[in-house]
Amino acid sequence: MGGLNQAIGSGNPLLAGVYGTIGVPASGNQPGARDSATCWTDSRGNFWVYGGQGFDSTGAVGQLGDLWRYSNNEWTWVSGSNIAAQTGITGAWQGAAIYGTKGIAAASNTPGVRQWASGWTDPSGNLWLFGGLGVIANGTYGEIGTLDDLWRYSNGKWTWMAGSNQIDQYGVYGTLGTAAPGNTPGSRSGAAAWIDASGSFWLFGGLGVGTSGDNCGGSPVCVLNDLWEFSPSLNEWIWAGGPDLSNQPGAFGTQGVAVPENLPPPREEATTWIDSQGNFWLFGGDDGAYPYNDLWRYSQGEWTWESGSKQVCQAGIYGGVAMPSSVNIPGARIGAVGWTDKSGNLWLFGGGILDCPGYSSTTKLNDLWEYQP
Repeated sequence: MGGLNQAIGSGNPLLAGVYGTIGVPASGNQPGARDSATCWTDSRGNFWVYGGQGFDSTGAVGQLGDLWRYSNNEWTWVSGSNIAAQTGITGAWQGAAIYGTKGIAAASNTPGVRQWASGWTDPSGNLWLFGGLGVIANGTYGEIGTLDDLWRYSNGKWTWMAGSNQIDQYGVYGTLGTAAPGNTPGSRSGAAAWIDASGSFWLFGGLGVGTSGDNCGGSPVCVLNDLWEFSPSLNEWIWAGGPDLSNQPGAFGTQGVAVPENLPPPREEATTWIDSQGNFWLFGGDDGAYPYNDLWRYSQGEWTWESGSKQVCQAGIYGGVAMPSSVNIPGARIGAVGWTDKSGNLWLFGGGILDCPGYSSTTKLNDLWEYQP
């Protein structure tokens, strides 16, 4: 009979990190308990984790800027600080990014503490990190906000590749479909990210701002549904679709039918997959206040609304366990885990429900779903 095995770590939800010696794997090492970290799998199958919100080596809680690698059943603290963001003894802000010179790798460079950043792994196995909610240095104190900086980790060093070293920056969209050195998505966190078969990076939505003058339509929360492509070979961004302002409506169209006008509504913290055909899939996330349960596919430059509701806060339809049905659908949620199996099926686990009627603001789910495209 099959089951789940705990490979390493503790069930303690308030566990401090055990860092050991930087660069040295050890069976006793483990990252502290955290959420909203950025994760990658490299070309060798190693698992990487950066930052998030959680517990540092002292047991203090805050934003983290540590990089970890999991390989051969052991954790290695690779780089970054083992102390969460806080004001230092001398008044300097610990955890702020050190940018160095754009395009030049340096051992002292670091993206600093951040959470809800987006990440990719390129065909050479290098790690890429974009945006998130983080801290920059400003004199003797730190400023917290959303970021639009792009970083690469290669050969043991970070390189600031593109974007600004300031928080809360407007996007520079340029011409739709055209790469340009000055293009950049606006600062954001919780954006969906994926890589295509040609090695280009893609970014959709998130919590942030659009082009200059975007005032969120008077709303205190700005969510986006713009689509961006980044070419690592050119080191340039392309505005690939969607509006250049936040809080703009989506267009569902007809379920199961792809047309150029289709567009998911703006959202953050959606779950994403790449199927065996190279198509991108997106599920749920929230509109800045309430979660969705809609499923979308992006293929050949067009979006298709595949299943789920146009409305937020929809309850799931479970049917019988392990019994597929066209009417089954997971309920609305954010921050769920997604992966694909060898057959190309999509899997979804857990997530959270925010402020929907009948649920507390901290409701967590542990249901497991399979979707067969």
